[in-house]
Amino acid sequence: MPEESIEVTVEDLAAARDAGAEVLDVRSPEEYARGHVPGARNIPLEQVLRAPGEFPDGVRVVCQSGGRSLRAAQALREAGVDAVSVSGGTAAWVESGRNTEGGAQR
Repeated sequence: MPEESIEVTVEDLAAARDAGAEVLDVRSPEEYARGHVPGARNIPLEQVLRAPGEFPDGVRVVCQSGGRSLRAAQALREAGVDAVSVSGGTAAWVESGRNTEGGAQR
């Protein structure tokens, strides 16, 4: 049986988000405030790497273009968390015509 991919598309993210999956944005608070996937929780990459086992299974990880989120998803998986990175990140989300939210996390 083939191993599940560590990366998903923005279409997969949209469907999972609509179904209630947690979305984790690993960019800096400043980047997050400029625009993020609606409902995404902001925890910068450095914090995720310090405690990767503290996240729920099924988390979708996003950054600006996919590099940081891939690192985070790999660390989460190594800690036993079912996690995937969104290929193309927030930039791909925007390019697909989807809206973002602005402002700091509440």
